[in-house]
Amino acid sequence: MKNKTSRAIIFFYLLLLSVVCACNKTRVLTINSRTLHSEVVDTEETRTKGLMYRKSLEENEGMLFIFDQNRVVSFWMKNTFIPLSVAFIDSNYKIVNIAQMSPLDEETHHYSYSPVKYALEVNQGWFKKHNIEPGDRVQGIK
Repeated sequence: MKNKTSRAIIFFYLLLLSVVCACNKTRVLTINSRTLHSEVVDTEETRTKGLMYRKSLEENEGMLFIFDQNRVVSFWMKNTFIPLSVAFIDSNYKIVNIAQMSPLDEETHHYSYSPVKYALEVNQGWFKKHNIEPGDRVQGIK
């Protein structure tokens, strides 16, 4: 009886752990030898929420948006309290353009200059601080 209970507890724990891990997808990205830990959002629901309602973002952390197909995308700052920079990244992992976004700005929409497959949000100024600019490649997305 004790063996069955232990097995059931272990099974339940592993099941719970797999659910938690599936919800918290992350990638370690490198741009010009700078490392960034990024949360991955790849569903319509998670992309729509993005970094809304969060009060802070660690120095070398970000959020990687993965879109189903290449397209021109736009971002805005509804319910987003953190000043952000966003890099729009094409399917070859090259940064197309970078935009600066102000907290709670629902009027301004920031567009990719061409169709992209990815976007990467970080604390505002992170790209500039690390001399990252359009044309640079992002490693670790796939």
